[in-house]
Amino acid sequence: MVVETEEFLRIAMAAVEAKKAIEPVILDTTKLTPIFDYFLICGGQTAIQVNTIADNLQHELDQAGLAMLRKEGSREGRWVLLDYGWFVAHVMQQYEREFYQLERLWHDAERLAFSSEAAP
Repeated sequence: MVVETEEFLRIAMAAVEAKKAIEPVILDTTKLTPIFDYFLICGGQTAIQVNTIADNLQHELDQAGLAMLRKEGSREGRWVLLDYGWFVAHVMQQYEREFYQLERLWHDAERLAFSSEAAP
């Protein structure tokens, strides 16, 4: 089964929303860097929630056939990074998200409107 990029992004957004991620956003970085195409950034209240969100995201993308290259930060649960090559997910506790302000650093990236509620 071949899943298109847009469908992977929908699956990713639905996976983080299912675990009550705080303010999830997907940024299109295709015009800004050749390293990756999309960022998913979302927050969690605790290390347990951050790891739960990241684990669900990993599980759902595995089920859709997207192979993860690397996972960092799950031991601490403050900032978990999931690297899929063209797609990178940052699941962060709110303190880290507010401190590092990745959305501000990538302010030129287009915010994509994906929601599990909009998925078929």
